[in-house]
Amino acid sequence: MTATTDGSAGSLPPRVTSANKTSTPASAADPVTELDEAAARTAERATAYLLAAQHPDGWWKGTLETNVTMDAEDLLLRQFLGIQDDKTLQAGARWIRSQQAEDGTWATFYGGPGELSTTVEAYTALRLAGDEPGAPHMAKAAQWVRAQGGIAGTRVFTRIWLALFGWWKWEDLPELPPELIYLPKWFPLNIYSFGQWARQTIVPLTVVGAHRPVRPAPFALDELHTDPKVPNPPRPAAPLASWEGVFHRLDKALHAYRKVNLRPLRRTALNVCARWIIERQENDGCWGGIQPPAVYSLIALHLLGYDMEHPVMRAGLESLDRFAVWHEDGSRMIEACQSPVWDTCLAAIALADAGLPADHPALVKAAGWMLDEQITRRGDWSVRRPQLPAGGWAFEFHNDNYPDIDDSAEVVLALKRIAHPDQARLRSAIERGARWVLGMQSRNGAWGAFDVDNTSRLPNLLPFCDFGEVIDPPSADVTAHVVEMLAAVGMTDDPRTRRGVEWLLSEQEANGAWFGRWGVNYVYGTGSVVPALVATGIPTSHPAIRRAVSWLESVQNADGGWGEDLRSYADTGWIARGTSTASQTAWALMALLAAGERDGKAVERGIRWLAETQAPDGSWDEPYFTGTGFPWDFSINYHLYRMVFPVTALGRYLHGEPSLQAEAPLGKAA
Repeated sequence: MTATTDGSAGSLPPRVTSANKTSTPASAADPVTELDEAAARTAERATAYLLAAQHPDGWWKGTLETNVTMDAEDLLLRQFLGIQDDKTLQAGARWIRSQQAEDGTWATFYGGPGELSTTVEAYTALRLAGDEPGAPHMAKAAQWVRAQGGIAGTRVFTRIWLALFGWWKWEDLPELPPELIYLPKWFPLNIYSFGQWARQTIVPLTVVGAHRPVRPAPFALDELHTDPKVPNPPRPAAPLASWEGVFHRLDKALHAYRKVNLRPLRRTALNVCARWIIERQENDGCWGGIQPPAVYSLIALHLLGYDMEHPVMRAGLESLDRFAVWHEDGSRMIEACQSPVWDTCLAAIALADAGLPADHPALVKAAGWMLDEQITRRGDWSVRRPQLPAGGWAFEFHNDNYPDIDDSAEVVLALKRIAHPDQARLRSAIERGARWVLGMQSRNGAWGAFDVDNTSRLPNLLPFCDFGEVIDPPSADVTAHVVEMLAAVGMTDDPRTRRGVEWLLSEQEANGAWFGRWGVNYVYGTGSVVPALVATGIPTSHPAIRRAVSWLESVQNADGGWGEDLRSYADTGWIARGTSTASQTAWALMALLAAGERDGKAVERGIRWLAETQAPDGSWDEPYFTGTGFPWDFSINYHLYRMVFPVTALGRYLHGEPSLQAEAPLGKAA
């Protein structure tokens, strides 16, 4: 049975017989099925679980789990700043040990293969905590590291952390001078050529690289080199005719420049960088609401003379402490960031689509919180859109400099489902948000996550930038959420919406799927795009929709669910292959339901999988990572995904596709 307004059992909802059509299941010709009842019971339990997880202030936030580099770097930061305490050190080490695989390695996602840089950082952190190289778990890790090429084979970021303690030579690292801050916005490789996450990380790292600090190492790491006498064996230079060769020679030139740079110019550049960093510190003390810029900004400012009691430093450290998740066994895990806005809008959509009345207190409270989170001041996005009025939402509690398009689109979709008592305020926020998102459209008709036309491939070619994606080109999943939102606000026929739709159609893969940039992977991309296309008027009979349906049906697991491993980003043989998960099963179901497949066999099997795998408390067990930071390089387990997406899919199975009443279309946006 479904839940009523007060959470008690109620009658079954109308049965959906095709996309966007409902009929009452009371007639003998269309009886309520056993599957309908199972879906309703499953949805009721899941809805109750999700309602109970709401914070009294109206928001939801699930744990955001990544990998142990977050924990290792937190401990290395404290060691570098001289603020290490044994309780934090041992708690962090306990978590790192718990994540080690049988072969001695650490992976970047649950069940994944060992990863060299992650293993080196984890090993080093455990050495800080007192684990001896001769201990079996340490010896096994060191042996594996040497077999993979040793420290010399790790990414630049790992070697920077090691250079801070003299375990690697600064001169053997790529050079990126602080004078980069002077490059004009039109010049290639200026800081706005990088995605926001890379930009915020690179600016403080230019300061760190200019200082090349070395703290006394508490131990040696010779056991992690293939040959301690030659820790950085020479490598052949790439051909000059290749981009790699060009940038490696540019790096040599920058190393030479370091020796002859004008000291007044460098001092001024460092001061400009410091001002740039401080101006972007958020009200909660963090930078961009994410860990990497925060740790490097703290190191950079410390090197520039900011002591540990300075308000900027104190606030920054306190913000990182709020990223700590303490477990019952005394271990301490660091979140890379926190996702309350994202989790809240997705939870609100899920609950509304599952049948909660639009004026339900939980939804009204969530809407009030989201309205308060709207950002009305300009951030770095305005470099490319100086005339566009602000109005977006960020991912985190505090990140006013970097609202993102994906969150903003989903917040508007959530607010459209809620009957907030202050309708004038609600409409105004929706209109501001939609205008801002529309104004962030890139030249090709699609949308990236944070910036407009952030598509230059040059930053990815820098030797310094081997840590993952450093640019923010448009993606199918973000664009899909935007066009779905634009349809909801009455702009289906707007030429800018149609350009987005045409771009999505052009991005469909030959197999019928869409690539997933911010979720794993083709299941996420397809689960995002199909509902958006249908919402904008693409008929379910359209060839693109039929190809997507055929693909989803063809990759359904034998158990009835869907799953896709992170390895699909690196190996096409893994596409749509993996253990069934609740979130990925829900994505596939959302696409199939939007495509009119409510009574199809694939939907039936998917709904049964959700019903049969639900835990007694109404949740689903999902240790697998289904979120994406950087494809393959950085993966995320959003602990609330296992709830919000199944609730959404079950709700749409029971109630049909959401029918959002659009007001008059927005006027011409800036």
